[in-house]
Amino acid sequence: MKFSGLQKTSLVDFPNKIASVLFTPGCNLRCPFCHNWRIVLEPKPPFLNEETALKILDDRRKYVDAIVVTGGEPTIHKETPRFLKRLKEKDLLVKLDTNGLNSQMLEECLPYVDYVALDVKTSLEKYCKLGAKDTGELLHSIEILKTGKVEYEFRTTVVPSFVEIEDVHKMCDVIKGARTFAFQQFVPGDTLDEHLKTLVPYSRDVITGYADIMRRYADSVVLRV
Repeated sequence: MKFSGLQKTSLVDFPNKIASVLFTPGCNLRCPFCHNWRIVLEPKPPFLNEETALKILDDRRKYVDAIVVTGGEPTIHKETPRFLKRLKEKDLLVKLDTNGLNSQMLEECLPYVDYVALDVKTSLEKYCKLGAKDTGELLHSIEILKTGKVEYEFRTTVVPSFVEIEDVHKMCDVIKGARTFAFQQFVPGDTLDEHLKTLVPYSRDVITGYADIMRRYADSVVLRV
């Protein structure tokens, strides 16, 4: 397995843990607001190979509590479950970030992870704007996590026009009964779609209003704004 990069230390990617983060190349979506679009559209060497990544992580053991595998989209790689297993065999806490569009691969990964963050990017009907042809896999992945034993969160980056109040109501129906739902602030800048580079994010009050709606449907709602 190969990686487009490794962030040695993160305080925000694994709840209440200090983590190292591995980025897998490629993705099965094309979200206009993506900040990692370079490793999505045209992943370029030098790549970090699996053995080198594991060696770096071994050297970081005294400094971090956990490992996060993110992307891109990790579940497009058939080697991901095997790699996650290697991490668990090293007695590491492991978190997987996914868009949920490969439910079978998600199931294969679950025995080797301690936490999953699944992106619910917008209402189902707007997923076509992200390059998705079907949302059936997403719905299946959501149900797998809701009925499973692995700790998880559903999360949304609140991008104006992609996430509006009508979308929030529709998303509530999709995730009803969730343990944890997180709203994350959109940060303009280096986005795939140049038109979003200067897009003004929602105010904290707007996102707090969305959270108030979501609290009727999820056990816990987290704001990252």
